[in-house]
Amino acid sequence: MKAVITAGGTIDGLYAQLAGTRVKALAKVRGATMLDRTISVLRENGVDRIAIVGNADVRTSVDGTVEKIIDDAGTGAKNVLGALDAWPDDGGPLLFLTCDMPYITVAPLREFLAQVPSDTLAMPLTEIADFAARFPGAPPFGITLDGECVVNGGVFHIPAGATARIRSFATALFDARKAPWRMATIAGPMLLLKFALKRLSIGDLEARARKVLGVKVAAIRNAAPELAFDADTADEYRYAVDHE
Repeated sequence: MKAVITAGGTIDGLYAQLAGTRVKALAKVRGATMLDRTISVLRENGVDRIAIVGNADVRTSVDGTVEKIIDDAGTGAKNVLGALDAWPDDGGPLLFLTCDMPYITVAPLREFLAQVPSDTLAMPLTEIADFAARFPGAPPFGITLDGECVVNGGVFHIPAGATARIRSFATALFDARKAPWRMATIAGPMLLLKFALKRLSIGDLEARARKVLGVKVAAIRNAAPELAFDADTADEYRYAVDHE
């Protein structure tokens, strides 16, 4: 199995002060960087080819522990495209992961993968009640669609043969991970109207993505909260450091 992790994001201000680095992937939580933690979880789930997209500091940190390092292209959009091009399509799926999941462990990723059909583009969704129970008092997370509040995970399963088809939409889809109105804008005026009326559902987005991308698409419900907590801000990072 092959995987790619985007680790090009930088941080500043209080976040960088707390982390002791300007590279988000290299921020430590409980003795390990978030990037090292993700690499370890992938290995224990049988991933034998890992590529990292990152800068010189990332290269130094992971040199010798992964199969490929791709230079940071300078923008999030370009790094997403670089990640998608990390491995040739060899008939197997690609796992695409963000670098800022401080709670990722082996079992949650294994459970997610066990639920994903091999021919399906998928991402995990965690119910807000499960998230709140696992991370009481955490900074606010989640999006609400048609009355359903969920938290998106930072893992994407891309089926074999689908990379080229989703490439032209990849940056927009990635950016829409936490901003559903962007997804609605991509999908067309009818879904944008439904979003404005608070009637846009996850099922609507799945159906439209299937039509636009030409591949099966599914949100995997009831995923483990550990896949949904990402340390995007100083408050989220501080919470992760202080709470196991």
